[in-house]
Amino acid sequence: MSARFYFTGALFMKVPAIPFSSSLLALAITASGNALAQQHTASDTDKAFVAKVSQGGRYEVEASKLAVQKASTQNVKDAANSEVHDHELVNKKLKTISAAAHVSIAPALNPDFTQKLDHLKTLSGEEFDKGYMEEMAAIHDKDEKLFAQEAVDGSDDYKSFAAETDPIVKRHIGAIHGAEPQ
Repeated sequence: MSARFYFTGALFMKVPAIPFSSSLLALAITASGNALAQQHTASDTDKAFVAKVSQGGRYEVEASKLAVQKASTQNVKDAANSEVHDHELVNKKLKTISAAAHVSIAPALNPDFTQKLDHLKTLSGEEFDKGYMEEMAAIHDKDEKLFAQEAVDGSDDYKSFAAETDPIVKRHIGAIHGAEPQ
């Protein structure tokens, strides 16, 4: 083993050199990567949850952006603005958690939500307001059940995410019912 000399103030110290092993380093990196992956694994329940709520969340944002433009009453526009704001934050957090757990999120709306959005685009005036609010009420009722269940059955990261998001969904349900056109 060779020695190296290091200057420490007024003294030189003789320190034995430690041989570098690239295979040892690779093993350490692999082990730490495996440990990280194990910390962020997602169950089949988590994956199903992500698939459903990521689609619902994306649909709510897209439909709400449309409502900001097309709604005929201010209370519907206000509810839509709140939807866009809150769901963009929730969707971002879901993406972060899912990326860490190596769970993919579909890059576009599925055909069912695309059809619903296309239908909303054909409506106008009071008919749009009513259709949009009915859609939001239905999707939030489904989402609330999914978030409540994931808060109980999910793995750690998803369980925490669902538990902190469920009250937001409940708040939106109250706002939707309060903003529905009569």
